[in-house]
Amino acid sequence: MRKLITTALVITWLMTNTVQAIPMDDHKNDEPMQKQEKVAIEALLQTYKKSLNTSDAKLAQSVYTKDGIFMPTEAPTAIGSENILKSYEFIFTQIQLNIEFFIDEIVVEDDFAYAVTTSKGTVKIHATGIEAPEANRELFIFEKVDGVWKIARYMFNKSERKG
Repeated sequence: MRKLITTALVITWLMTNTVQAIPMDDHKNDEPMQKQEKVAIEALLQTYKKSLNTSDAKLAQSVYTKDGIFMPTEAPTAIGSENILKSYEFIFTQIQLNIEFFIDEIVVEDDFAYAVTTSKGTVKIHATGIEAPEANRELFIFEKVDGVWKIARYMFNKSERKG
C-alpha cells in the first residue's frame, strides 16, 4: 500500500511540475501552420480519391507510408507497401468506384494526424456490370514522412446511404 501511495505521489508531482503552461497567444502562431497541414492532408485525400476513381493501384500505393496498413471491410488487412499494392490491384479487378470524400474532421499533432471522413458515390461490379450506391465512413491516420503527409493506417466500413 505504501508503495502504491508513493508511486501515486511521484506521478502527481511529475504531472504538476513538468507540464508547462503555454500562453494562449502562443497558440495563435500555430494556427497558420495547422491550416497548412490540413490543406496538405486534404490534397492527399484528393489524390487518394483519384486513385480510387481511376482504379490506379500504383497511385493508391504511393499515398501510403512504406509500412502502411490498409484495413478494408470484409477483406484481409494489407500491411506494407507491396501488400497494399496487391490489395488495390485485386480490388480494382473486381470493382470500379466513383466516389466523393466528405471530411468531417482533421486533427494534426506534430508529425501525426487523423481524419474522419465519409464517402458516397457508386460502385460498378465488373462480374455483373451492376452499378449500385456506395457509402462508407472512414478513419485515416497520417504520418509526415520527410516533410510529406502519407496514409499510415486506413480503415473503412459501410454506412447507411442517406440522400
